[in-house]
Amino acid sequence: MLQADLFVNGLIFGLFYALMAVGLAMIFGVLKVVNFAHGEFYMVGAYAYVLIALKLGVSPWVALPIAAVAGAALGWLVERLLMRPLYAGYGSWSIMKDEYAVVVTFGLSLLLINLVDKVVGPYPYRGPNLIDTARFSFGPVMLNGQKLIAAGISLALLVGLALFIKRSLWGRQIQAVAQNRLGASLAGIDATRATSMIFVISGLLAALAGALLAPLINPAPDVGAFPAIKSYVIVVLGGMGSIWGAMAAALLLGVLEPFFAVYVSYDYRDTFGLIVLILVLLFRPQGLIGEKGREV
Repeated sequence: MLQADLFVNGLIFGLFYALMAVGLAMIFGVLKVVNFAHGEFYMVGAYAYVLIALKLGVSPWVALPIAAVAGAALGWLVERLLMRPLYAGYGSWSIMKDEYAVVVTFGLSLLLINLVDKVVGPYPYRGPNLIDTARFSFGPVMLNGQKLIAAGISLALLVGLALFIKRSLWGRQIQAVAQNRLGASLAGIDATRATSMIFVISGLLAALAGALLAPLINPAPDVGAFPAIKSYVIVVLGGMGSIWGAMAAALLLGVLEPFFAVYVSYDYRDTFGLIVLILVLLFRPQGLIGEKGREV
């Protein structure tokens, strides 16, 4: 009974991890840089959901898509105003120095945290639940109502994203740009539009993750720091830039963490992912699903 409960709850947390990590993996897959402001997309989504629902009196089911749109808009602005000037005119991102993007996104992260702290305040807010039912019972497994509905929405989004990337024309263009930006451009693909789409999707997914968890985490200005760290670990575990690797690693880490907490040490639960990360880097540095490669 305990093992079933740990497994199911671990899968649910894995879905939340995947929402965050997939967007980060997509950005790295296309631009080969790490977005250090990714956690702030999560924070913006959480705050947008809470403030719209509480201050404006809007239904949580209406506030949820608005929060997702806010994250998507932020992603578009970041790409258009901050990232595009760094790679515009270059066929390959590798020509540019990725430390420029690191400085830009890290600076954006600090700006957003301090802006929210000054405008909204440093105190945490608790978001309204999407449903009133506190608990659901599935045999021996008891699940929090908000957590269950959030997991269902997360699963639907991840399945939809997988179908979009695999089956749609835009998804195939994104894959082509990720493989070879210059080659995709020569084939007639608008690489700039594909990059913009990546940031929009990344911002939407991260903001939606923050909104879905807002009733459980009580968002504060620095609430995105911890999910961002988890996302970095998952992206490396799955294979840098691999969307499918990020999904698999997120679910795997989500399931293993509660077992580690119960059978080893709850106090060191959050270090478990770092331990796994070190082992993967030592024995399979390309990640679980990533492939070995080299620049020529």
